[in-house]
Amino acid sequence: MGLTTYLERAQTGVWDVPAAFLPQAYFEAVTRAGGIAVLLPPQPVSPEIASRVLQGLDGLIITGGKDLDPARYGQEAHPATDEPRRDRDAWEDELLRQAIDHDLPFLGICRGAQVLNVALGGSLHQHLPDVIGHTTYQAGGGIFNRVTVEVEVESRLQVMLGGRPEPLAVPVYHHQSIDRIAEGLVVSARTSDGVIQAVELPTVAFGVAVQWHPEEAPEDIRLFEGLVDAARNYRKARA
Repeated sequence: MGLTTYLERAQTGVWDVPAAFLPQAYFEAVTRAGGIAVLLPPQPVSPEIASRVLQGLDGLIITGGKDLDPARYGQEAHPATDEPRRDRDAWEDELLRQAIDHDLPFLGICRGAQVLNVALGGSLHQHLPDVIGHTTYQAGGGIFNRVTVEVEVESRLQVMLGGRPEPLAVPVYHHQSIDRIAEGLVVSARTSDGVIQAVELPTVAFGVAVQWHPEEAPEDIRLFEGLVDAARNYRKARA
């Protein structure tokens, strides 16, 4: 299972250098679900390179992190928007495009949902408090709030969660969200204020993205189990 990583300045011992890293919660969730984690740091990319990388994988997770460059969806940056990580934007965009072309199972998490929507032609709300008037979705200080999402009946997401049409409490840490949804995507979860919290791509065997952080809910790894199951099926079909 390939997981994209951050590329940020990091300190360890006497070293203070740019480094690729990923919070442990992500790959712990993958291993607990029965998968094997492979980290994919941002690097120069082309369709050929991304395709070659994915040939060695059975599934892909586009992880959370800094805001996507708003130039990718035709907007000027909001004052609250992060400085762009254009290398990571390009890397994850191409990985997702090739995953879709190869029908490779994928899961987007937080930023990953936004990358998917923008890659397919959608746009983002750059600062949700301007839209909904509160900061519930990003408390700050690294604190994950819990919000309740309503999952669409008969969606792939609902199937992964056991098929019960019950509200789901999820950990969130985002100040942006999907605005105009890309053609081909369908919404599979929202909060009561209308903020999109999950989307799916029905034209592939498994293409799901959530705005929340399932890796921060270790008591519930159903999304990771669903992805790992899809990855096993992909590997069997390819063999």
